[in-house]
Amino acid sequence: MRDISGRWLKVRQRFGIAAPRVAVHSQRPWYWRWVGLAVLLAVSAASAAWIYDAGRRFAGFDQSEVQGELAVATHELAAAQAELERLRAIANAAESRLSIERTTQQKLAQQIRTLEQDNAKVREELATFESMLSSEARSGNALSIYRFKVEPDVLPGEYRYHLLLVTPRARREREFTGRVELVVTLTDRGQNVMMSFPEPGDAGASEFRLAFKYFRRLEGIFRVNPKAKVENVQVRVYETGSNQPRATHTVTL
Repeated sequence: MRDISGRWLKVRQRFGIAAPRVAVHSQRPWYWRWVGLAVLLAVSAASAAWIYDAGRRFAGFDQSEVQGELAVATHELAAAQAELERLRAIANAAESRLSIERTTQQKLAQQIRTLEQDNAKVREELATFESMLSSEARSGNALSIYRFKVEPDVLPGEYRYHLLLVTPRARREREFTGRVELVVTLTDRGQNVMMSFPEPGDAGASEFRLAFKYFRRLEGIFRVNPKAKVENVQVRVYETGSNQPRATHTVTL
């Protein structure tokens, strides 16, 4: 009896009022849970971005407006750089033209100086030939020396000379041959010295040999001790076969 009553009691506890409550839940797939979580995160991120952007616009910062201004500033900077390059090109071209003009002016000035020198030389030669014509009747058969000058040259101790030789009219049927000699009187270390050019060992120097029919211009350089002082220079013209000069002329420095 006791066993039957005990079992009855257990049955009443399981299925009666005192029995425990049972909850029924429907089982959802796991991927729907992840989809819901992703949607929730996307909505949260969009809300956060909208709140951030709204806060910046409220504070006076508009990204689209700033990007527009940045694009305008970039365009203006590119235009300014292009204008700068154009102005630089113009400045370089102007500088090149100025340099060319300066070079041209220098060349023109040099040409003018050369022409002035040539003009002066022509006037001097004209005066020389006029003097030659006026004195030729008096000169007879004498060889004439004109425009004999001696001047210091660029380097110390160097002197440049030039002269003009003219044959008399009576002897213009045949060629004059001979040589020229320069005799230089100078003071060197307190002593009076005489030097001749060409030197004795160079008597056959081509610049001192003569062979002409009407007239001959001579020009050259002789060198002495740079510390010496040249007093005077004499040119002597010898005809071939004669030891006596046909003409002489002396200049004092």
